[in-house]
Amino acid sequence: MHRIIKNIFILIFSFGLLSAFSIIAVLWAFSNNLPDYKFLKNYKPAVSSKVYSGEGELVNDFSSEKRIFVPYNAISQKVINSFLSAEDKNFFSHPGVDARGVLRAVVNNVSNILASKRLEGASTITQQVAKNFLLTNEVSFNRKIKEAILAFRIERALSKERILELYLNQIYLGGGAYGVASASLEYFDKPISELNYDEAALLAALPKAPSRYNPYKNIKLAKFRRDLVLKNLLENGYIDEKNYQKFIDNKINLKKRKKTFTEDTSYYVEDIRKDVIDKLGFDKVYKQGLNISTPINLNLQKIAIKSLREGLISYDKRKGWRGPVSSSKNIDDWNNDLDKLRLENSINWDLAIIKKVNKFSVEIETEKKISGIVKYENITWVKKEFNEILKIGDIIYVENINKNVFALRQLPEVNGGIVVMDPFTGRVLALSGGFSFMQSEFNRATQALRQPGSAFKPFIYALALENGYTPSTLILDAPLVLEQGLDLKMWKPENYGKKFYGPSTLRMGLEKSRNLMTVRIAQDLGIKKIVNFSKKLGIYENPSELLSISLGSTETTLLKLTSAYASFVNGGKLIKPIMIDRIQDSEGNTIFNNEKRKCLNCDQVSFLSKNYPNIEDEFLQIFSAETAYQMTSILEGTVQNGTGKNLKDLNLDLGGKTGTTNSNTDTWFVGFTSKLTIGVYVGSDNPKSLGRYETGAKTALPIFKNFVKGAIKKEDARPFKVADNIIMRVIDPITGKKPDNNTKSTIIEAYKNLQTYDITDQDINNRLKNKNILRFY
Repeated sequence: MHRIIKNIFILIFSFGLLSAFSIIAVLWAFSNNLPDYKFLKNYKPAVSSKVYSGEGELVNDFSSEKRIFVPYNAISQKVINSFLSAEDKNFFSHPGVDARGVLRAVVNNVSNILASKRLEGASTITQQVAKNFLLTNEVSFNRKIKEAILAFRIERALSKERILELYLNQIYLGGGAYGVASASLEYFDKPISELNYDEAALLAALPKAPSRYNPYKNIKLAKFRRDLVLKNLLENGYIDEKNYQKFIDNKINLKKRKKTFTEDTSYYVEDIRKDVIDKLGFDKVYKQGLNISTPINLNLQKIAIKSLREGLISYDKRKGWRGPVSSSKNIDDWNNDLDKLRLENSINWDLAIIKKVNKFSVEIETEKKISGIVKYENITWVKKEFNEILKIGDIIYVENINKNVFALRQLPEVNGGIVVMDPFTGRVLALSGGFSFMQSEFNRATQALRQPGSAFKPFIYALALENGYTPSTLILDAPLVLEQGLDLKMWKPENYGKKFYGPSTLRMGLEKSRNLMTVRIAQDLGIKKIVNFSKKLGIYENPSELLSISLGSTETTLLKLTSAYASFVNGGKLIKPIMIDRIQDSEGNTIFNNEKRKCLNCDQVSFLSKNYPNIEDEFLQIFSAETAYQMTSILEGTVQNGTGKNLKDLNLDLGGKTGTTNSNTDTWFVGFTSKLTIGVYVGSDNPKSLGRYETGAKTALPIFKNFVKGAIKKEDARPFKVADNIIMRVIDPITGKKPDNNTKSTIIEAYKNLQTYDITDQDINNRLKNKNILRFY
């Protein structure tokens, strides 16, 4: 008997020894070539870079994963308790692998296998950290062994708090959100510190199957899973019975995080994104949590894009109805595969299908299953009957204007851009490159190279003023035929309307946008001067040396042209457009700064002192302050008396110039107040005529006007600062001379200190015999 017991003991001991040896052998075999876990001590997850407005408001972020990293001590206990109850209640007591959990899973999985149910897992939070950071999602016995070994090692190397911190910041929780902080904003639009237990329980319910339990997709299933987590919280003693009953009775109240202006800033932000990636590289932008400060003024941005869209819609309505965007034979299941037709929420249009066509209305159903009607008075711009333009099954854009009454809408065929700048610094305060970024990411403000037409003329006149001309210099407005060079046909420029006006003042030539006068000035100045001047201003890079450049025949962008106009307002200084103020890393260190101005003696001035610090800039003086003021004054005259006179009723101090190219292909208006420079462009992506009467004054100027109405108050458009060496004199606007008994009206003209306007009729007659241009010195 004693021998039998001894043999049994030896057998058990041998079996145990063999098992231990086998386990050690397996562990040793799997321990080789395991990933290095030590980097987790200092690991920082990829963090999105944030884009901020000029007022410090969050505008957008650049990230491959939506994540906000929060340290352990900033994570609320409610969130921690909820995740422990859902995922690993013994986390703080096990060494990385929960033996009790494994045993329970084995027992339960026997019955699960027999019942063909899904197998139950037993992974601890530490094991999940090992899997998420160091292993793949492969479902295999090999991976589970590696996971367990790594979990033991991680537990020895890191504190429990650090492991939990890594887990709660790395875990995917659906909706593109990684980590509890990002998920809290995604589902409840609140920081994790403000979550209740029922909200924290919902987040803790998601790791098992983020897509399946996503409350936006299946709120009933999400509530079922949340209630299971709440029950676990009760059983683990984190909440009492009373609170448990209250929490499970609570409905899931979702509140998606609003990025109010993200859609409206899409063109601006996309240009920033490309620029920062070019400067710093993709990984830094998408993984290192940069803080990018921009000049964006969200209020001006909202007004700018609204003005642009309204202007494009207004033009499009003049061209009539082009037809539905699509059609469907199945009017009950029609809203599939419509992604390519979707627009920004800020446009407030819906896709709808025609259900019934009546004589004076049509019945529709929107994508959101809202029934409504479009009345005849809401399609007057179409100028046709309903049965001529629509049929059952047609899919259209509509806008809700009153309860269930909708207006017919149409995506404009033309497009455009708008730029708003601070003329003294170059900071771009607002920019939009089109009607809808979702429909087209092509930026018409920064990418579209187009001829500026007459919008370029002010720079010819500014160069003339720099070369001895005065605002009252007489230039001949008469027919002109010019040779352009070998193998080029003769060029015969014409005025708009094909009329000629004889000798006219330089001011009159720009106010009325006279082509022939502009070409004669260009002839006198010389083409090389004009080309060099336009290159210095940054309007053109390598323009052709042809006289037609004086009429804006060379291509540029809206941003470049608007930037050049800023020199008229700021006293003749060359500024470059700034779309990024500063970039800081995640530690707050500045790695890029666009502020080039210097504050002299700032460290010596007390805030109680009456001595104000002097801000000095290093901007290049591209032309004199006197010329800048003269041009400002002349362009004010364009608004009062010339091609920009439709702005006159605003009763504001404004200057600006229209631009229209041949066949009315591209139209412009660039204007300014004493504080802002605003540029507008309208045209087609595939250049073609906008229509016979569609000039800059009719298409682009109304967009400028709407922006000014919405954005600029009387006190923001103060009179323009007069340069030091400017003398004001009263003259006859027709002759450019001193008023006499025959003068019908007078204007106050700005002259440089050394300029005079004393000239006799005999001088004019003598000079007209020999020259096209009369200069008054």
